[in-house]
Amino acid sequence: MIPWRLPCLVLLFAAVLAGCATHTAPAPMPLSIVTFNLYHDKADWPRRRALIVEELRALHPDVIVLQEVLQHETLRNQAEDLAEALGYRAYFASVDPQGKARRYGNAILTRHPVLASDWTPLRPREDARTAAHVCIDVEGRPLNIYATHPNYRDDAEGERMRRQQFGDLLEFIARTAGDAPSVVAGDFNAASDRPEIRAAMDADFDNAYDRLHPDANRDPRAHATLNPHYFPDDPRRIDHVYLQRDALRPLEARIVLNREGAPGAWPSDHFGMYVRFAFTTTR
Repeated sequence: MIPWRLPCLVLLFAAVLAGCATHTAPAPMPLSIVTFNLYHDKADWPRRRALIVEELRALHPDVIVLQEVLQHETLRNQAEDLAEALGYRAYFASVDPQGKARRYGNAILTRHPVLASDWTPLRPREDARTAAHVCIDVEGRPLNIYATHPNYRDDAEGERMRRQQFGDLLEFIARTAGDAPSVVAGDFNAASDRPEIRAAMDADFDNAYDRLHPDANRDPRAHATLNPHYFPDDPRRIDHVYLQRDALRPLEARIVLNREGAPGAWPSDHFGMYVRFAFTTTR
């Protein structure tokens, strides 16, 4: 079986050869990513969908990572629906079998050519969590995007499951990333200073928002991504974008999809996280 990561390595090798031939190569333009929890079809999805499409169209990110994506008998897959409305490609990952009417999971949308895609379930299996991966072509350079959404419980059992799920995520990255740099994004269901997140991510990745807002965890209410309309007593920032250290650097990080439309109409029970970043080297 040919490994999914092979196209990334092949393209990277071609890029190296091209660099040898031309001696110099321009750095790609900065990239942008939004991660956003859709809240599936709750709270008047058609009205929320209009708000989401409007803001994402204005932001025009290179990549959109979505969690709580749903489809069922009367609801088109939300990731595919948004991708068509915005002119993106969509990759959806779910533990629910293909062909089943109701499927629930995570998705990655991108404006760039997709070189490879894959997904993996995360343990424990009964928690129905996944990690999704696409490798995209950015002006001739491969870039890995990973989407995840670990367990939600804010207790010792939730921490235990997240540790296991982050371990599975890191193993998945090791199997699929090749030599291309990686971005990991999603609803982590925990703040970035939680020990299970730091143990998993701090060795090789930088939290983009923390890098650019170093005091954010001291004032969680001012930097929350849980929408206070739904979570008035839980001011946490649990939606994150992690950039591979020494390969990618953050240029901008801000909270988006955080404006009310008509009274009581919000894009979701979460706010989104927007990050603009750049490769650290030209090749």
